Parts: sequence; structure tokens; C-alpha cells
Amino acid sequence: MGVWKSLQTMRRNVLETLPEISTRQPMVSGRTGKRWHMVMDPDALNHMLRDRLPDYPKSDVTKDILRPAIGESLFIAEGQEWHWQRRTAAPSFSLRNVTALAPVMSAAAERCVQRLDAVGGLRAVNMYDEMVQTTFEVISDVTFSGQEGFDRDVVHAALEAYIQSTAKMSLGDLLGLPSWVPRLNRLRNGDALKTMQRVADGAIQARRQSGTKGVPDLLDLLLAGEDPESGRRMTTEELRDNLLTFIVAGHETTALSLSWALYLVANDPRVQDIACAEARAVLGDRVATAEDIPHLPYIRQIVDEALRLYPPAALVSRTALKDDRLCGREVKAGDTVMIPIYALHRNYLLWDEPDSFRPERFADRKAIRRYAYLPFGDGPRICIGASFALTEAVIILASILTKYRFDPVAGKVPKPVMILTLRPDGGVWLMPKASKPHQL
Repeated sequence: MGVWKSLQTMRRNVLETLPEISTRQPMVSGRTGKRWHMVMDPDALNHMLRDRLPDYPKSDVTKDILRPAIGESLFIAEGQEWHWQRRTAAPSFSLRNVTALAPVMSAAAERCVQRLDAVGGLRAVNMYDEMVQTTFEVISDVTFSGQEGFDRDVVHAALEAYIQSTAKMSLGDLLGLPSWVPRLNRLRNGDALKTMQRVADGAIQARRQSGTKGVPDLLDLLLAGEDPESGRRMTTEELRDNLLTFIVAGHETTALSLSWALYLVANDPRVQDIACAEARAVLGDRVATAEDIPHLPYIRQIVDEALRLYPPAALVSRTALKDDRLCGREVKAGDTVMIPIYALHRNYLLWDEPDSFRPERFADRKAIRRYAYLPFGDGPRICIGASFALTEAVIILASILTKYRFDPVAGKVPKPVMILTLRPDGGVWLMPKASKPHQL
């Protein structure tokens, strides 16, 4: 495309920079200002994400975009700084703790169903907006449960404003200029970020004084956490940065997964029949709980397939620190090495009918080749909240489908657009209608 056209395209929609050949080859390379490679080969990805992880840190562009909002948190940190934070935070996301927090997910799902009840099938609903609201209720409640002084709306608005204005590529990013060279689009929204961070700091200090009340939430768990090797605990700033990381990563990604899942289900009556029947057979008219998840395998398969077709993090970027070889091709120190997860998940070398919506392909997860499916990454830096996100998605999706079926709205086809995450441009407009009992 050339530098200028590449920049314009990336700022409009990163997906449009993925060449068609990336869905039919294991690796594609080129130069746009600096050398780059797109890797879609599972063995090469295993090499990068597990065997040679320290040699492929997250790119400076990724860090520069997110650092003002989430500091040197678990998502950005490298090396020993990452290790100690990961060791400290990991127990907070154990199966036991996720299960203990699941009632918050069920309560949010119930409020979502009540909002759909209020519509009464009389008008179309933008289910993307609905899922964003539902998942933000979940993440804010499990992070700062019942915390007076934590203004959910302020934090949400600040994050959205920041993403909209700063997540787009700049010319300096594309040319590989040093991080200290200012990017004008990242000099705005400083006040909104400061407000968000001040709100979070205040909530943390208040919790230090008040202590845990009831079931420990994520803040309680992190306050109590310590690195098992060094005994180090997180400071207020480290707690804030990680909690904001979990809020950023923990609501929109799940909201996107659910939105795309509902869109796909609404456009496939066969899948919707099976899903609604399964949900009603297990739940009746109630919302789902964590205990129901083992009995909702098809709902889980729908979530997995939606994550394959529309991964929220559709492209991630690394920087090669050392010379290497991937797929028999030379990679030089300083090269940008991208993992276009969207292309990986639709690669004809790895998937049968890759563009088709077929939840059944996940009926036997052992048949899915490792490193061919990376909605949460893999290796040591696999997403710490993957279990939390999947639990939440299954609970919410099953709770909705036990009460409602959805029809697509003519002329309202969402376009997948990626800036920081893969969003449905124009929303996901569906017509809800009361579901009738089905038999499996």
C-alpha cells in the first residue's frame, strides 16, 4: 500500500491491512516504513509465545497506546516485573474465586433480561450496547463491589474517550520512531484519564480502611495477594493500574464476544433452535449460574466459535529482539512480528470451511490444534482472565437464550472494524421475541 495509504487504512480499520493471502499462507512478510511479518503457523507461534517468549515482547506501539491508561500493569510489564505481578494476581482468578464471583454475572444477566422484557419485542435492540452495559456492570461490581465513590459512568466514559482518540496508529508508529517522539493524538484526554485514576485510587484507599465485606471481590483478593517468592505486595498505583487493566480488558472483550455470538445465532435458525432448546432444558425460566455451565456444552461451543470468527483482539504485535527464523524465513532484530488472529482463525491451512459458523467444530476441543486458536493468547502470557470471561459469556448467553430468540434486522449488517478491538460498526441490531419451549 505504501506508507501513507497504510496509515490511512490502519486508522480506519486494521482488518483492511490484512492481505487475502494471510488466510492461505503460514507467513507473509513485507516492508512499510520498517520490516514486518504476519505469522499464521502454529509451530512458529508456539516458538514465539512459549519457547522464545522473552525475545518477542509486546510492541512499543501497543505499550505506548495503553500505558497512559493502565501504567506498567500485568498487560504491559515484561520480564521480572511481569513475573511477580502474574504470581501475585493469579490466585485471584482461580476457579474457586471465579465461581464465587459468578453470582454477580447471573445478577447482571437477569437485569439484561429484564431490560429486554421491557422492550416486549416491539422494537429492535442494539445488542452490542446492551452487552457493553451488562458486562461493564459485571466487571465494575466484581472489581469494586458496592464501593461508594466509584463512579461507574465516569470510568466508562473516560476509557471510551481514551480509546477513541488514542488507539489509532500514527505516522511515528508506522515508521518505528522512538517512543519519546510525541504522537499528537495521544496528548489529549489527559483530564479524563486523571479523573478515572483518581476515582480508582480513592476506591482503593477506602477499601484499605473498610476491609472486606461479604464475598471478597477482585480488589479484596489483590489487596490480600502477595508474590509467593518475594512476599511483595502491590502498591496503590500498581493495584489501580491492574484493576483498570481488568476493567478495560474484562468488559469490552466479553461484550464483543457476546454481541458477535448473538449476531451469528440470529442468522442461523438451526443453531438458534439447538441453543434455545439446551438453555430452556437446563434453566427453564431462570438465569444461569456457574453450576449450570457443565450442562450447557452447546452454548459454550457457540461462544468458542464466535471467538474464532470475531476475536476481540484480532491482531497483536510483537517486536523481535534477536535475529531468528520463522517458517524458514529470516527475522531480524527490530522487525515487527504480527499475529493476525483474525487471519489465523480463518486460515484455510488450519480450518475446514473457515468462514462458516459451525459451533460443532468445538465439540471435541482436543481436535483443535494448539496455537491455531488464540482468542486469549497462549503460553505463559495467556490471558489471566480467560476462565472468568468464558464463565461470564456462557452465563449471560444462556440466560438470554432461555427467554428470547432473535431475528436479524434487514439492512442492519454490522461491519467488523478493528482499531484496538474488533467492534461491530453500526452496532448489532436484532429483534428479540419471546422464546417458546423446545425439545432437545
